[in-house]
Amino acid sequence: MSAEKTLWLLLAIFLLSLAITFASDPDPVQDFCIPNPRFGAIKTAHAMHYILPCKNSSEATTEDFVFSGLRASRTFSDTGLAVVSASPTNFPGLNTLGLSFARADIEVGGINPPHFHPRATELVHVVEGKVYSGFVDSSNRVFARVLEKGEVMVLPKGLVHFMMNVGDEPATLFGYFNSQNPGIQKIPSAVFGSGIDKELLQKAFGLSSKQIGTLRKKFDPKTAR
Repeated sequence: MSAEKTLWLLLAIFLLSLAITFASDPDPVQDFCIPNPRFGAIKTAHAMHYILPCKNSSEATTEDFVFSGLRASRTFSDTGLAVVSASPTNFPGLNTLGLSFARADIEVGGINPPHFHPRATELVHVVEGKVYSGFVDSSNRVFARVLEKGEVMVLPKGLVHFMMNVGDEPATLFGYFNSQNPGIQKIPSAVFGSGIDKELLQKAFGLSSKQIGTLRKKFDPKTAR
C-alpha cells in the first residue's frame, strides 16, 4: 500500500473514532460528580452533551448513590404502561457515569408503543410476566419474540422498538441505557402530535383530513385542527 493511501486510511479511522467519541457520553474526569442544585445544566462546546456542574466531593453523601424509586410502579397510562425512570435528575450519583435505567410495568394486554432512543442502546430484562418485545432495523426487518421471566433482550441505539404484555398477569421489566440522557421519540406522537402539515400526512398515509384530525386529537389535542 502506498504512503498516500496509508495516510488516507489512517485519516478515515481517526475521523470515525472522533465521530464515535462525540456521539457518546463523555468519559468522567473524576471519581464522581454529584450535581450542584444551585446551577442548571450547561451545554458543551460540541452542542451534543449537557453537563451538570458538580458540587464539592466533600459534600457528597451515601444517599447520593442510592435510589429507592423503583420499588413500586406508577399510575398506568391509557396504553397500560407505567414507567419510573432513574437519571441524574432524580438519582444524583449517576451523573457523568454514562448510564441510566427505568422500571416499566405493563398491564395485561397493555403496550409500550413503538419508539426509539436517539442516544442509547437499551438492555431490557423481564423480571415478571411474558412480554412480546422487538425492534425494526434500517431495512424494515423485524426482530421480535416473546420474552419470559429472567430473559434479556438488547435494543440497538436509534432503532424503533416496542413491547406488549401477552401474559395473563402484569409484567415488570427493567431497562438499562448506556447514556445518562438516552432521549425518547414516540412514533405516534412524533408523527401525529407534532404539528406536521396535515396535507403531507394525508399524502404519506393515504388518510382523509378527518382521519388525520382524529389522530391529532388522540396524540396531541393542542395541534388538532
